[in-house]
Order: sequence, then C-alpha cells, then structure tokens
Amino acid sequence: MSTVPTYTWKDYRSGLAPVWCPGCGDFSVVAAIYRALAELRIAPHQLAVISGIGCSSRLPGYTTAYGFNAIHGRAIPLATGLKAARPDTEVLVVGGDGDGFSIGGGHFPHAARRNVDMTYIVMDNCIYGLTKGQTSPTTPLGEKTATSRYGWPEQPANPLNLALAYGVSFVAQGFAGDMRTLKSLFVEAMRWKGFAFVEVHSPCVTYRGREQFDVVRERARPVPEDHDPTDRTAAFALADHPEFMYMGVLYKKPQDTYEERLDALRSSAKDASHCGHESFLDQFRTS
Repeated sequence: MSTVPTYTWKDYRSGLAPVWCPGCGDFSVVAAIYRALAELRIAPHQLAVISGIGCSSRLPGYTTAYGFNAIHGRAIPLATGLKAARPDTEVLVVGGDGDGFSIGGGHFPHAARRNVDMTYIVMDNCIYGLTKGQTSPTTPLGEKTATSRYGWPEQPANPLNLALAYGVSFVAQGFAGDMRTLKSLFVEAMRWKGFAFVEVHSPCVTYRGREQFDVVRERARPVPEDHDPTDRTAAFALADHPEFMYMGVLYKKPQDTYEERLDALRSSAKDASHCGHESFLDQFRTS
C-alpha cells in the first residue's frame, strides 16, 4: 500500500531570505502557511503560489512550491487560468490590500461567482508599504500618511463585506499576531472545495507603527461559539461590528466549483458529439 509522505514546515521554506522589515506581520503569515501545508501534506511540486506586486506579494519566492509574481492586481485571473488548466494543482493566491482591492478589485467578484477551487490570502496592512506609505483602499478614515498629511478623508473598504456581498463561499478573518489560530484557518481554507478567502490583519510596523499589533489585539475576539457560519446575514453582522474584530470562519456554504461545472460542460459536449452533433469546439475547428 502506498503511503502519503509526511512533511515538516522546513520542506516548504526556500533558501531565499525574506526582505520584509523586522517585525512585519508577514513573517507570521508565511510561517503559518508553511505549517498549514505540512499538516495537509501537500507536496511542494503539487502547489502553485501566485501573487501580484507588493510587500506581501514577495511570498512565492520564500516557498519551495511553483511560484509566480503577476503584474499588479492580476494574481486572481492568472491563478484562475492555472486551476482551469491543471485542476490537480493546489493553488494559493497571496497579496495585499492595495493589490487586491484597488487595481485588482475588479477580479475579486468574478473569482467569487465562479467559485474557483483555490485559496486567496490577503495580508491587510491598510497601507502601500512597498512604495513608501501611501494610502490604500483599507486605510482608516483620518489616517495621516505620505499621501494624506492632514488626514485621509475617505471611508475604508471592508474586504469581508465585499467577500460576503460577492458570494464568496468561504470567508474568514485572522491576525498575524496569533500564528496558531492563523495556521488552523489556512488549513480549513485550503481544505475547502471552492473559493476560500482569508483576510489577515498584518500590521506594517514601518509606516503604521508597531502599536498596530496592540490595536488589533484589543479589538480581536473569537467568532462566537453559537455563530452559524451558513448564515450570511449573521456573517455580515460580525464582519461589520463597530467595536470588535471577529477572528475565525465567518461564513462557509458549499457550492459547485468552477472545475465541477467545467467537467459537466465537457461531458455534455462529448455526449452531443457521440450523438452525431458537432461539439461547441468542433464548430470552431472546422470553420
């Protein structure tokens, strides 16, 4: 009988040393990813890590998996194409709040409606760290930054609300200051059949200050034990709570995946071809 090989977190760590600032929350995120992959026993050669551009998007280079840096904001469509072509590959998409919800914001709802079987981890630091501290879509109202010297006048986007409104089938929230819980969230997200979204609050110590870890800790609460994760209305209430940040799985509800629908489409095309009818693709081949 064949056995599934075991791995340790070190099997997923490349020889490339991270260049994040000392104290950056992203160190905890990549460490939690290593440990989640080891628990799931995913072979490095069966994993693809796709990112856009930004501090957090450096992460593929710190793994032994197949990795690719897409252009800014375009990680999701590239990952969608990869999963459609190679459904046997575990696909992990990583990025930041600017990459995901500014220039890349238009791709998020389409990944949700397709329900592609992949995991999307966003390291939200509420700032553009790589380009020296400009405001991002999630920068808090009133924040003073390199591009808002007198305070930021715009309301921040709430990625959890967006995910729930778009119909993402798995929505969770985590914190870089709690790696143990973060690892468990990543394990559950990667086991999920469909598009799984995890927003991780990963403070930028350089442009927003180390005290941001304390700010998140003060507001962080575990998702209530009596919360029904299939209740989207209840999930909205947790995601938009005025005082607390609820860490854990807010919403999960099974749906047919994009890959399953593609398989059904291929089967129906083959059946039509066997019945003497031209398949959709055959019409193009003969034209």
